Amino acid sequence: MKIVTYEQKYEKAVTALWNRTLHADPITVEKFRRQALFDENFDPSLCYVALEEEQPVGFCLGMRRKFPYMERGLEPERGWIVVMFVAEEFQRRGIGTALANRAEEDMKRAGAENITLSAYSPSYFFPGVDEENYPNAAAFFKKLGYVSGKKDYSMCKDLHGYQMSPEAEKKMEAAEKKGYRFINFTYEYALELLEFNKNQFGGGWKRNALIAMQNGTAEDLILLVLSPKGNICGFCMRMIDGNPMRFGPIGIDKAMRNEGLGSILLDFAQLEMAKRGVYHMYFVSTDEPGRRYYERHGIHVFRSFTSYKKEL
Repeated sequence: MKIVTYEQKYEKAVTALWNRTLHADPITVEKFRRQALFDENFDPSLCYVALEEEQPVGFCLGMRRKFPYMERGLEPERGWIVVMFVAEEFQRRGIGTALANRAEEDMKRAGAENITLSAYSPSYFFPGVDEENYPNAAAFFKKLGYVSGKKDYSMCKDLHGYQMSPEAEKKMEAAEKKGYRFINFTYEYALELLEFNKNQFGGGWKRNALIAMQNGTAEDLILLVLSPKGNICGFCMRMIDGNPMRFGPIGIDKAMRNEGLGSILLDFAQLEMAKRGVYHMYFVSTDEPGRRYYERHGIHVFRSFTSYKKEL
């Protein structure tokens, strides 16, 4: 077995191996290119292929920032192992350990002080380790010194025949009587929304809205809540990864979170998706309080992930 850095000639073999190994996360060659190879921070010297008789039997995608990410900047102390896998028939031969050690050594040499598994923003494939679908992965990384942290939950809901409940309609009517409005985005709010998202939630949220505006899809994908004074006080969108069923993010102005606006906006968003023939909604990651909140709206967990991190 030998480890080499990634070359394009391995693309089809690596994606085929991915699909045989990461059974819960199948991928196309196009998605692999878009999300890994075409990421602005992709560095072939941090991307590794394990070869046995010149055939790929393992893969590891390491990442460090070469370009600043919004307010986070370069995060020079951080490194990520975005995805790693070894063919099942070649596991327990030290290949995974060799791949992880190579990634850690190279990123430490480049200045990284810690390594996070999977949760690389903004282009992660998964927000952590799925311990249910990949139980051996959790044990493997723990053995290498990675420490588990918080849980995140992927959640979904069937929207066939969705209607706002009478209770939700009453809540919306009561809010509208106070002067709040729930509307589809229009470009007259473009600059205000970008500033609102940056100030309230950070650069990542601003980036999501900005990309939709640049692509000319914002009017279809973004919903707003306007305060009695006519200012934006709530926002949600969908399709941040190109999938029309992906919902989120959603958020309300910190000063107005006791008005029940978030629940109304969530119901409004589900109705707008159903109107457009989008009959399934899902999102990739929310925390424990978020899980409890969404479950009250009939949205249920379909996967859970655990964060892992190692100090170098």
